[in-house]
Amino acid sequence: MVALAQTPLSGERLRAVDGFLAEAWADQTRHDDRLRGLAVEVRFDRGVAHLTGEVAEPAELRLVRDRVGRLAGVLGVWCKVRVGGSDPVVVDLGCGATKQWPGNLGLDIFPAPGVNAVADLSRSLPLADDSVDVLFAVHILEHLIDFLPLVDECHRVLRPGGVLHVMSPWWGHVNAVADPTHVRLLDVQTVKAICLQRPPGTPRWYPLHAGCDGASIFADLTPLPP
Repeated sequence: MVALAQTPLSGERLRAVDGFLAEAWADQTRHDDRLRGLAVEVRFDRGVAHLTGEVAEPAELRLVRDRVGRLAGVLGVWCKVRVGGSDPVVVDLGCGATKQWPGNLGLDIFPAPGVNAVADLSRSLPLADDSVDVLFAVHILEHLIDFLPLVDECHRVLRPGGVLHVMSPWWGHVNAVADPTHVRLLDVQTVKAICLQRPPGTPRWYPLHAGCDGASIFADLTPLPP
């Protein structure tokens, strides 16, 4: 799904959108027998769906992600659901002192509270192949002159079915140029190019979601096999 907004929504409007999405999801679970018995909690925050809980099989998690993502207005589906009794391996790239969720593995070029490993994100990630379920790249890509090597590294370390969550300032908003350390401008079309316009032989991605709320762009990408 692609969600777009021309101008940033007010706080009141964002709360209204989240309320609408919560009601829409509750209505869907009431009418879909496949969803009713699943122990997954869905919380909406500024258009992003946050999934927690536990399922028995990966197929159940894929079902919930798919159904939540089909709701009009959802910008992304951020998921930390246990599957078959196992916690997902979640990594925050460039986390600084703030992680998206407590307990995530944090990587950053500078040591700080919450940073588990110091790493230069413009180089190889200190992570094994197929070792991570979820990667967060929140306000990271705009700081890299060439972010494609990092995107390729994310593809390498993600397990099949894993997800890379991207969030960056939208090029048309003042936040994109207000920070002098921003060296790249991004748009939903940038995400499209990452998925469709890379040369043969480079890692391929499938966009689960791509959207813009008028201030930031969001994307949930999952790696495709060769």
